[in-house]
Amino acid sequence: MKKNTEKDTFYLVRSNILPEAILKTIEAKKLLDSGEVDMVYEAVKRVGLSRSAYYKYKDGIFPFNAMMKEKIVTISMDLEHKSGLLSKVLSLIARLGGNVLTINQTIPLQEIANIVLSIDTVNMKDGITELLDLLKEMEGVKRVQLIGRG
Repeated sequence: MKKNTEKDTFYLVRSNILPEAILKTIEAKKLLDSGEVDMVYEAVKRVGLSRSAYYKYKDGIFPFNAMMKEKIVTISMDLEHKSGLLSKVLSLIARLGGNVLTINQTIPLQEIANIVLSIDTVNMKDGITELLDLLKEMEGVKRVQLIGRG
């Protein structure tokens, strides 16, 4: 097993202590989600934020109420091209109570395949962080990244 040196940790933080760039990122995301604006350029211009700051924070900040309602997560992984490895990943998710909704897989290039899974987490015994940590520790799993909640 490989040692997990990178861990996604989540915190509940009052909005009044967040840096301005993070608050503006939230506002820009709201504008885009509501359809009030169609492009990132328009959203960041309206809230007074650089595009680079938006892209830096957009995948890491979510309103608390949205996090509590989210039941489906999307995870991207790079797996070694080994027989049975994807099956082991799917078995782990099932053991934790997750239900795989979709699987998208690339053809292995240089013995690595990218897998994107959408997982219903409503019945999971452990949280998303625990799932990500266990996946990262699996032999043959080269990269794991949470890419979406919805």
